[in-house]
Amino acid sequence: MKILLHICCGPCSLYPLQALREEGMELEGFFYNPNIHPYREYLRRWEALHQVAEAEGLAVRHRWEYELEKFLARVAQFPSERCRHCYELRLEKAAREAAEGGFAAFTTTLLVSPWQKHDLIRQVAEEVAGRVGVPFLYRDFRPGYRQGQQRARELGIYRQPYCGCIYSEKERYARSRPDVARAR
Repeated sequence: MKILLHICCGPCSLYPLQALREEGMELEGFFYNPNIHPYREYLRRWEALHQVAEAEGLAVRHRWEYELEKFLARVAQFPSERCRHCYELRLEKAAREAAEGGFAAFTTTLLVSPWQKHDLIRQVAEEVAGRVGVPFLYRDFRPGYRQGQQRARELGIYRQPYCGCIYSEKERYARSRPDVARAR
């Protein structure tokens, strides 16, 4: 079965790629992540994915659409709902890419992270699949998270310290500086 794998970053792609190939799936990656800030971080993550793609023999679709404004417009009014909007934006683009490319289904590497909102990802992906008309292939990849991260270390792949958006970057670094976190 030909599957489009939405990829959030190189390290998170390693275990899902392995697991789906073991199931006999034919995979092509898709990198669309306007949530990643700043732009230099976006480029760094694209380069890390490129390294993974070369090492693992994976074709990756990437349209140079860094739609920062689109992402910010969706999340700025309701930051508490940012993850839902972020998932929806990225997964809808992946579903449409899968439909246009004749893929049997789409899935996402977001399902490997123990820090992502797993149930929300699944819910949003299934909603998007219904709207777009291409099936969502659900797998819980979390049991292989550490294995994928270890493989990334072995390959010397950049491993980012936060989810990607400016909100997650603030949360990540403000934790170590409670004086700054409270200052607003």
